[in-house]
Amino acid sequence: MPLNFIPIAVKTTAHITIIGGSPEGIKKAKRLARLTDQVTFISPEIPEALRSLPFHFIERTFEAGDLKDTKILYVCTADLKENHRIKQIAENRGILTSVCDDPDYCDFVSPAVFLKDNLTISVGSDARDVRRSIRIRNRIRQLIEQGILDIT
Repeated sequence: MPLNFIPIAVKTTAHITIIGGSPEGIKKAKRLARLTDQVTFISPEIPEALRSLPFHFIERTFEAGDLKDTKILYVCTADLKENHRIKQIAENRGILTSVCDDPDYCDFVSPAVFLKDNLTISVGSDARDVRRSIRIRNRIRQLIEQGILDIT
């Protein structure tokens, strides 16, 4: 059976925008902070837990002009209808978009990632079983850290 999503690596100079301060938006921001500082975070309220991240913050509701330089978009508001509206705007502009927790509205999904030096190990489930991907990623990390899996 063919996959719905193919694994790729994207250059970290591609500008990323996250819209929405939902719990999923906060998680995405924290994960992305390990990889890049080329992120704009837009939300009516910027969560205190994110203020120390090296991102550009816009504290207000989303406006279509906010997507001007965006190459990759995560839509993470708590409003499903608004998420779909933003996805449509992004799609019309050719912006790759992931609508959090809504795979049918995603152009891409993010895998579970383990970083070690310049090696990136990612585990994806084609948006079918995120928890399983995380468990397997954690097991791989454990095997590497215990010296059982040699990645040299």
